[in-house]
Amino acid sequence: MSDREFGATVQKIISEILSGEPGMAFTREARDVLIECCVEFLTLISSEANEIAEKECKKTIATEHIEMALRDLGFPEYVEQVLSVAEEHKEQLKTREKKTSKMDKSGFTEEQLLQQQQELFKSSVEKYNQAGTAEP
Repeated sequence: MSDREFGATVQKIISEILSGEPGMAFTREARDVLIECCVEFLTLISSEANEIAEKECKKTIATEHIEMALRDLGFPEYVEQVLSVAEEHKEQLKTREKKTSKMDKSGFTEEQLLQQQQELFKSSVEKYNQAGTAEP
C-alpha cells in the first residue's frame, strides 16, 4: 500500500470516527502526524514479527508472529482484537465468491476448447503457407 493509499485509508477512519461528533475536524497537520504514527507503529510491529519469523526459520510472517510481536513490544491489549480480525478475514476468504476463468465462462469443455485451438492453429498455418507461396 502506498503512502497515498494509506493516507486515504487513515482519512476514511478519521471521518468515520468524527462523523458522530458534529463540529469536530482534524487539521491537515494533525492528520499527517497521525498517518506518520500509524506508519511507524506498523513498521515496528512488522519488523518485530519478521525477526520472530526469522528466528523460527520461516520466510512468511504469520498471525502468530504478529501476536508475539504485539506481546513482546508491550501491546498485549491489541492481541485479542487482532486475532478476531484475522479470524474474520479467514472466514471472508472462505465465503468470497471465487473468480471464474474465461474457460469456465465459455460454456465449452476443455476438450472442445482444445479442438477449437487446434483448428485455429491449422487455419493460421494454412493462411501463412498460402501467403508465402503467392507471387506478387
